[in-house]
Amino acid sequence: MNTSFVSTMSTQPDAELTSTVRSFGMLSTFPPTPCGIATFAAALSAGLIAHGAAVDVVRCGATSGLEDPLVMQHLGDGSPARVAACTEVLNATDVVIVQHEYGIYDGVDGDSVLGLMAGIVVPIVLIAHTVVNEPTPHQRSVLERACATADVVVVMTDVARQRLVTGFGVDAHKVIVIPHGAATPLAAMSVATGTNRDDRRPRLLTWGLLGPGKGIEWAIDAFAELDDLDPRPTYVIAGATHPKVREHAGEAYREMLVDRAERSGSGSSVSFDDSYRSLESLTELIRSADLVVLPYDSADQVTSGVLVDAVAAGRPVVSTAFPHAVELLASGAGIVVPQRDPAALAAAIRSVLTDVERARAMAAEARRLAPDLSWAAVAGRYDALGGRLLAERRVEGPVPS
Repeated sequence: MNTSFVSTMSTQPDAELTSTVRSFGMLSTFPPTPCGIATFAAALSAGLIAHGAAVDVVRCGATSGLEDPLVMQHLGDGSPARVAACTEVLNATDVVIVQHEYGIYDGVDGDSVLGLMAGIVVPIVLIAHTVVNEPTPHQRSVLERACATADVVVVMTDVARQRLVTGFGVDAHKVIVIPHGAATPLAAMSVATGTNRDDRRPRLLTWGLLGPGKGIEWAIDAFAELDDLDPRPTYVIAGATHPKVREHAGEAYREMLVDRAERSGSGSSVSFDDSYRSLESLTELIRSADLVVLPYDSADQVTSGVLVDAVAAGRPVVSTAFPHAVELLASGAGIVVPQRDPAALAAAIRSVLTDVERARAMAAEARRLAPDLSWAAVAGRYDALGGRLLAERRVEGPVPS
């Protein structure tokens, strides 16, 4: 297939390409599965439907039922019969979107997805959620083969594109950047950051599924260094333990965090909330925060939905230097500090909580960035991309069966 148009094409909607209703197949985990990619796939599906497209989902992973009305089939145990049924559903759509993450498909490094992709005859958009800096030989092979099968490869940050193009054998002309969408509604331009409110103690917030690598222990250590502030801030850590972590290690990570907060002397000001939150409840929680803290350990995290939601909500952010944060916060919506460095985290948090003008400027920059992160804008770009792929396929002629 000729893919030379991909590197320079616009993925913004235009009248000709958005006037036709398209159908998309979505291969992904999907709610109620509790994972970030399932949430992403559901939000993208809803955004495409809002644009007038149709979406049929093939859920990967074992499931006892289809649950969501959009789910037409599931891969289940990956048997030939299940793969054939899933391929039939996907080939009945105009364009297939494949969410790629090593851990969501069966086989070594999720390599079972390659066999299913090989049977898809309509255009494929591969969304690469993870592009590691130092892949194993097999991880490299799986992602390179998936990208070779796809018509277009979407990454969500410039650093992910750079890694994929320079570190993997992937055609640079295939790779484009479309940002991660924000699950929470965008903050109104008139909404000010909460740091200038004096009716309560300032609130720090970290949320998301818990597990080693989230770096929350360093944030707790940093928080203990703020005990001289008056009023002393509170720190809310919201989210259940990741199901895969809980399966293998129980609640050991959460219990370690609770114990660490108590031993630091901050226990009364640190709260843990593992309750389920609806989108409305999550939105309320984020907007109640004066500052979002993202202390992640990983140097490979090229996308973060939590980061996008924080910026879209107009919240100032203090984050460790994982790639997505370095890129998205570069214009001033947040402060980036070294990883595993409680002193640096504490200094950055202190600077936001004690400098109202700085906090307001960070929140204003977050709100400036927010419109491009809405799911309406992001889904519109995927819809336009699907239209262009179909137009290119029509020029080339049908793929031989």
